[in-house]
Amino acid sequence: MATRSQARSYSVLLVEDDLADAMLIEEALFEQGMARTIIKAEDGVAALEHLRENVARYPDLIILDLNMPRMNGRELLEVLKADDQLKLIPIVVLTTSAAPEDVSGAYHRHANAYVTKPVNLDDFTRAVQSIDNFYLETAAVLHHP
Repeated sequence: MATRSQARSYSVLLVEDDLADAMLIEEALFEQGMARTIIKAEDGVAALEHLRENVARYPDLIILDLNMPRMNGRELLEVLKADDQLKLIPIVVLTTSAAPEDVSGAYHRHANAYVTKPVNLDDFTRAVQSIDNFYLETAAVLHHP
C-alpha cells in the first residue's frame, strides 16, 4: 500500500503579499522533500479567484497571512468558512501579529490553526515545516471532488 506522500502530490495555496516571506515559506516547504504544488496568491481576492476557477482541484491546505491589500486574511477566512465546499479546506493563519484579538478573531472565523511568524530564520523554517508535517503528513486528508 502506498503512503500518502507516494500516492499523490499535495497542493498548498499560499496567500501572502510579502514576497520575501512567500519565498521563505516556499523554500521551507520544498526542503521537506515531498512532491507538492504551491500556488501563490498575493491577497484574498486573488486566492478566491483561484479557488473559484479550480473547483475540480482544491488545495489540501491554505496558509494565510492576515494583513494584505484588497481583501485581507480576516475577510478571506470569513468568506471561505461560509462556503459549503471551501470551508472543508484546512486553513492555517501564519502572520506576524500575536495580538490576542487577531488570534481570537481567526479562531472565531474557524481557522484551523494560528501561528505567529517567528523573527529568527531557523525558527521560521521550523514553524512552516511543522505546519506542513502536521497537515500534510499527520492529519487525515480530505479528498475533494
